[in-house]
Amino acid sequence: MSLNRPLRALLLLSTLSLLSACAFRHEAKPTPAPEAANAIGAPIDLQRFMGTWYVIGRVPNPVERGHVASVNEFSLRGDQKVSITYRYRNGFSEPLQQLTVRASVDEDSGNHNWRTWFYKIVPTHTRVLEVAPDYSWAMLGYPGREMAWIFARKPDMDKDLYKELATRLRDEYGVNTDKLKRVPQHPEQVDRLGYEVPNVR
Repeated sequence: MSLNRPLRALLLLSTLSLLSACAFRHEAKPTPAPEAANAIGAPIDLQRFMGTWYVIGRVPNPVERGHVASVNEFSLRGDQKVSITYRYRNGFSEPLQQLTVRASVDEDSGNHNWRTWFYKIVPTHTRVLEVAPDYSWAMLGYPGREMAWIFARKPDMDKDLYKELATRLRDEYGVNTDKLKRVPQHPEQVDRLGYEVPNVR
């Protein structure tokens, strides 16, 4: 009997979490670009980081693969505690769905290192790599560099900025950007070169 998709994703995330925990603790922290808001000595302002982030690009992963109109809503729920609501559609004609994740933020890391729990039981680690000076975009990574995300406050991003951030992910953080895909935020983006294919057309 085949496992259903959420269970497969759960098992895969569990495996990734176990494999990456050690890497997260020992991985050398890259030097951020000087224009980034999280330059050395400047921790991320959690209050400013809260709010709506559109998923502009990502390395496809078992939980988010094939989703369109993907949005993350961040809200503080206590000291260094964050609630994350991930909203998405499997296709633009499909109903809106959501997944709620809780996270704790390591203050000693300058608020860069986050520990999250998927399906309330699977612990994973995420690192906020860079944030724009005006908090208009952000780049997030995952231990072992298997996954990465490009976020923005608006559903659209200039192609030159996207290319610059993708290059930074590759050159400064070692992400395999050959796998990086843009996320369709509008129906007309479906089937465009470089965009992820929706689960439902």
